Amino acid sequence: MKPSLLWIKADELYPLNSGGKIRTYNMMVQLKAHYDITYFTLKAPGAAPTPNIQSYSDHQIFANWQDNKDSKLSLLTDVGKNVVGSSLPYVIDKYTTQSITDTLKGVLEDQHFDIVVCDFLSLSVNLTRLPKKPETTYVLFQHNVESYIWERHYKNAGNVASKIFYKNQWQRFKTFEQSTCQWFDGVIAVSDFDKQVFTEQFGLKNVLGHVETGVDLDFFAEIPRQPKPCSLVFLGSMDWMPNIDGIEDFIKHCYPKIKQALPQVTLTILGRNPPDKITQYGETDSSITVTGTVDDVRPYLAAASASIVPLRIGGGTRIKIFETMAAGLPVISTTIGAEGLPIKHNENIMIADDHSTFAEASVALLKDNEKAAQIAMNGYKLVKENYSWKTVTQDFVDMLNTASNK
Repeated sequence: MKPSLLWIKADELYPLNSGGKIRTYNMMVQLKAHYDITYFTLKAPGAAPTPNIQSYSDHQIFANWQDNKDSKLSLLTDVGKNVVGSSLPYVIDKYTTQSITDTLKGVLEDQHFDIVVCDFLSLSVNLTRLPKKPETTYVLFQHNVESYIWERHYKNAGNVASKIFYKNQWQRFKTFEQSTCQWFDGVIAVSDFDKQVFTEQFGLKNVLGHVETGVDLDFFAEIPRQPKPCSLVFLGSMDWMPNIDGIEDFIKHCYPKIKQALPQVTLTILGRNPPDKITQYGETDSSITVTGTVDDVRPYLAAASASIVPLRIGGGTRIKIFETMAAGLPVISTTIGAEGLPIKHNENIMIADDHSTFAEASVALLKDNEKAAQIAMNGYKLVKENYSWKTVTQDFVDMLNTASNK
């Protein structure tokens, strides 16, 4: 009989349109061979049935919750209430409700679980406000050092109001993240860098280790490459603030330098739910395409000459870098964009941290097909030899076993 595992995550996994979802989905598919999995997630009343959920879980529990992100007025109202009426970070406060807590409490009282995994901090307060069961092991799966993300938002904010808000949220997250991590029996990170932050800066004694980012090579190999000359692609969820910030900064400061050297250059921004300020770039510049949500990213990757990752903010690991490497593209990234990945500049990736050098690296790969092919081949070799989802998930299982045996 397989041990029972309760997996707690704020969102369902389909569509697989973010790095966090892709990582969790592929790991859970593998984890089903080891555990009897109950998936606890949020669902809006009257929402459509969840597709493919049986592929990564044996049982499902849905707690009622309605996101208001499509209403700017409601969003601003909720942010205002959070700032003046709560000590929690907004992105935690929004998921902390009595209804969710009560649903989770009922599940934990009615059923026995050998292990409970909280995936991201989003729903953590709903769990940590409940009493621990001594026979259950509680593990936090941290895809990012969240306080680092908010600190970088604060440092890169462009106006006084934004700086005040981001500083407030950063300081709240510093306190919240450290204290919440301590509640769990074990914490699993997604990079060695994050693991060191948790142990050395947070002083955590319960860090079990880190799991590498995986990639499905066969999936990306199904569509052969037919790159268009001088074509750049940016792959990432466009409703995630670090991606919005990064591509905006690239378009304003790097892209004009690239266009000056290569007037025929094109840029495809590939990712779900782009805000209006991003879609407007595609409307005002014929060389820029903003796709929005697509059913399959592979044709767009196959048609691109190179992938850019111009992030100034972020944490965790960049699953999209491994995916573009698996698709055979050379990658140009900032240090922050590739943070946590075991890459080597000028061997399997190009690293550039200011606008001029990022533009120069992009132009160099677009002009030099031989150099681009060498970087791409080395990147593909890196992911092929080291980062299958089966291998990654076995590391995760070993860490769960370590926590359970303490």
